Amino acid sequence: MKNNFDKRLDNLPVSIWQKVAQIDELKGQWVAGVKLGPRVLGRLKKSVLVTSTGASTRIEGSKLSDEEVEKVMRGILIKKFSDRDKQEIQGYYELLANVFESFGSLKLTENLIKHFHQELLKYVDKDQRHRGEYKKQENKVLMINKAGESAGVLFETSSVLLTPKEMLDLVWWTGEAFRKEIYHPLLLVGNFVASFLKIHPFTDGNGRLSRILTNLLMLKSGYDYMPYISHEKLIEDQKIDYYLALRQSQKTFGTKKESLEAWLEFFLEIVYQQTQLALELLSGENMEKLLSLTQLKVWEYIQEKGEVTPRELAGKLGIVRATVNQVLSKLIRLKKIERLGLGRGTYYREA
Repeated sequence: MKNNFDKRLDNLPVSIWQKVAQIDELKGQWVAGVKLGPRVLGRLKKSVLVTSTGASTRIEGSKLSDEEVEKVMRGILIKKFSDRDKQEIQGYYELLANVFESFGSLKLTENLIKHFHQELLKYVDKDQRHRGEYKKQENKVLMINKAGESAGVLFETSSVLLTPKEMLDLVWWTGEAFRKEIYHPLLLVGNFVASFLKIHPFTDGNGRLSRILTNLLMLKSGYDYMPYISHEKLIEDQKIDYYLALRQSQKTFGTKKESLEAWLEFFLEIVYQQTQLALELLSGENMEKLLSLTQLKVWEYIQEKGEVTPRELAGKLGIVRATVNQVLSKLIRLKKIERLGLGRGTYYREA
């Protein structure tokens, strides 16, 4: 007899299968064409760790920019932000780095998930009592707006009493489905994430942990480009659609007509975009394709002028100073430019 997980993945529309096929076709091109050297891949991985940490924590209400995340991870004190923000990004950064390096030896189990939760929150003082333990009180999923404030309840979660049994079922079924290759791995990852977030097994950190686990399961399924293009950033850029897709599918869970279609459409589109961006990395000359129009404008100006100051960039290009600083930080992470001088004498040039 089929359980609810099987029913969700049966009779999926053609559009889902078409997107899966498109992703795997591009994945094959990545595997066949990747010729980036270890130094380039290492730089990209460091950049993605910053970008993914910033994006994943901002989805949950943090206000730290990527530039500020990078500064915190370099040990630079930023007084205007709370200790909680800085504690959360440190846990996420270190855990994601561990996943990137050790995914091959990690097996999806409840103990691993609890360990990840403990590592994710190990620097967060307020979460000390419940790290690595399933929730003891009922919780709800809130939609967070751009100001980092609650915009209302997104959906109800599993009760405290049902959580241990539902997590046991989810992890066991997912492991068996991967082992027996019953369904395509992308469908299994998508189902796991939506189900995990519906259960919401921990008091806090569920959203961030779901994205860590997404990286793990995708890497274990052979999507090797995960450390080089930020999955989290793509979700942040489409956060409203992310919430709506989750809500549309999760409200059917536990009914007679469970449907994962809305969530899979969103999830697979994110993976498709990520795979496309990964292919653009195959040539060093194509790195600029990863830049926005504003970022590209700054990069081209620096190439033309040789050496520039942030003030000059802001004045000549008509870009606000805060944005100039963020662009310069990204170009540094991509090893396109280097920073020289100190204080008001700081200037930038092509690396």
